Amino acid sequence: MKSPSLHVFFALTLAAAFLCGADASAFDEYNVWPGPAPGDKEDSAKPTYEYWRPEKKTSDSLIIVCPGGAYVSLAYGHEGEKIARYFNSKGITAVVLKYRVPLRLGQPKHMIAWQDAQRCVRVCRSRAEEWGVDPNKIGIMGFSAGGHLALLIAASSQTNAYEPVDDIDKLPCNVNFAVPVYPAWVLKTWDSSSFAKEFAFDEATPPMCLVHGDADFCTPIASAAVYKKLREMNIPAELHIYAKVKHGFGGSPTDGHIGDWLNRVYAWMNVMGF
Repeated sequence: MKSPSLHVFFALTLAAAFLCGADASAFDEYNVWPGPAPGDKEDSAKPTYEYWRPEKKTSDSLIIVCPGGAYVSLAYGHEGEKIARYFNSKGITAVVLKYRVPLRLGQPKHMIAWQDAQRCVRVCRSRAEEWGVDPNKIGIMGFSAGGHLALLIAASSQTNAYEPVDDIDKLPCNVNFAVPVYPAWVLKTWDSSSFAKEFAFDEATPPMCLVHGDADFCTPIASAAVYKKLREMNIPAELHIYAKVKHGFGGSPTDGHIGDWLNRVYAWMNVMGF
């Protein structure tokens, strides 16, 4: 007969396996492209997106989450998974985009990520009915480099980043709302008052909620400049700049100050009908 200690060990092992399996099944992961991504070879690493479905769905909105990482890596944990889990807890469908990194020499730093993100928006729109999502309630949130990417997707959707590869690319790649969080490289230089050339602020630019820390080395003046631009275009916008807060807080803080920022975004989405 097995000793009680082995029974306990076996039970704990099964429980751990079950919990890990349940956690892993919280999302499904898919390739962004049907074949190699633009400019890549067949054996290249493929960008993917995670479809996070809420246990109790109460919204027909969807938010695409773009982690940061300076276009060199992806801060998946506190700027990807934690964010998806938060929106799922609110009954909202989330997609975490694992865009290609690192950036490619000889190309704009954002180019391959921009291609992946435009394609991801189109893929999400193509699956809207399947997922029970309104194709006109697709938003994007990003952090740091991912914030730059989210703003680029929102402000420049009428500029194609790649040549069409299939029928999905006939769908529009605009988003209906955007949440850039401490976005980087928004202005031409750190102390500039002009936007970087990739931002078009075209006719499909949507409402935005901007979040930044006052002590961020990626200047919060950039988010303030975006807010000003949107209001000049008569586009609804909301701006939160938190005192004494540095770069990179993501979904980690729990204090009552910056730790409440996701609730402020959720409240804004409700006000805007998303």
